[in-house]
Amino acid sequence: MSFLIIPENEVPIVKIETAKNVSLYMKREDLIHPQISGNKFWKLFFNINNYLEKNFKKPLLITFGGAFSNHIAAVSELGKLAQIQTLGMIRGEELSEKIIENPTLLFAQKNGMNLRFVSREIYRNKEKLTEYLQEEFPHALIIPEGGTNSDAVKGVKMMLSNQTKEFDYLCTAVGTGGTVAGLSAYCEDNQKVLGFNVVRDDSLSEKVLKLSGKQNFSLIDASYGGYGKISNENIRFINDFKSKTDIALEPIYTGKMIQKIFEMIAEDFFPENSKILCFHTGGLQGIAGANDMLRRKNRNLIV
Repeated sequence: MSFLIIPENEVPIVKIETAKNVSLYMKREDLIHPQISGNKFWKLFFNINNYLEKNFKKPLLITFGGAFSNHIAAVSELGKLAQIQTLGMIRGEELSEKIIENPTLLFAQKNGMNLRFVSREIYRNKEKLTEYLQEEFPHALIIPEGGTNSDAVKGVKMMLSNQTKEFDYLCTAVGTGGTVAGLSAYCEDNQKVLGFNVVRDDSLSEKVLKLSGKQNFSLIDASYGGYGKISNENIRFINDFKSKTDIALEPIYTGKMIQKIFEMIAEDFFPENSKILCFHTGGLQGIAGANDMLRRKNRNLIV
């Protein structure tokens, strides 16, 4: 039994205009599914299909995430479509009284996901929390935060194809490291993989290396003040990019990656005639939550 299937048509690769003599393209993984979009689809692909093959009578998916987690939203949608019960372990007990104010958590709840809110201290020790959950739900599939595990890395391989072989650089935003690890593990020998960190985590490079097994990647700081921080310049760049390309970017992951790539192009980081491919990893559901926060602070919104 399987649920997620490989789409018949590969998502498009579109050219993005730049002011320098390099070629920048974007692979529109955000178009692969309306809600289970981008890398979330591929990171869940083998996790869910391998689990469903076990034919448990009462399958249950458990995963972890914060207030505006794209992963929580994607797993909740997957559970609804596959008619599987889902449980989201949410970082921050105070959020239990703010579900109606939070577009991501409200979306997950409406999809039928049960939400448990835990303190940040308990959440940090996810290894111990996972042990407790596995004891409570022995037949559940417990998916790590961000969906990152060996099955996720295997799924990211599906983002690569004959079309992606012609590029010199492969670029992705990095949260928990699964996507950049998958690109690193399965790209061509001559390709360089660039991961754009939106989280400041000194252990991330070691995690990626462990998952990938290769040293063909570099991690570049694109946190712009820290995870979840949205500057006026981030907003200006995202809105300007949308007006020029008609491509929406969310402000936590892909938006910051593209902004950083444009800065690197302007600084001549890439050799002339380089061919650069960046992956749009979806997560557009996060724009609503970001705009709610920006609206409360009387700041410009993401259009």
